[in-house]
Amino acid sequence: MRDRQASQGARRAREFEAFVAGAAGRLLHAATLLTAEPPTGNPRARRLLTLALAHTYASWDRLRGEDPYDRTRQQLAVRFARGAWHRYGRLHPYGRSRAAPAGVLAGLGPQERLIVVLRLYEGVAEEQTAALLGLPVERVRSICARAMATLLHPPRRPAPTAVEAEVAPS
Repeated sequence: MRDRQASQGARRAREFEAFVAGAAGRLLHAATLLTAEPPTGNPRARRLLTLALAHTYASWDRLRGEDPYDRTRQQLAVRFARGAWHRYGRLHPYGRSRAAPAGVLAGLGPQERLIVVLRLYEGVAEEQTAALLGLPVERVRSICARAMATLLHPPRRPAPTAVEAEVAPS
């Protein structure tokens, strides 16, 4: 009996290791986009991914044909949203993180980043994204459109005035 449990545990570990070897890079990139950290320094994204992978490993035997990548991606989204909720009181589209975001999606709020990553980077359908976040499909669509408009046409900084442009004599 112990031999069978040990072999099942070893098989489970090998399967999970193979899954992580194949999916960890893409999942880490998704987590890095969510946290808006630079790819070279992304401790929050790594922690987010570690927690999501730990949850997937804990439920590995109960997946029963379910795609482990989908489960892990769902955990990433849920954990990110929950963290944003605690940080800002609610998942507000314009909330900003305490550490200055520096990634590609840094100009977006957490909810906008989450929807853009799920919809455009991960290719999750609007209906699935809406169900995962508990939002109406129309709301997901409008948030995604607004986020894309922000990314494609970022707000311009005001031009320096003539007084600011002059160099003070030394």
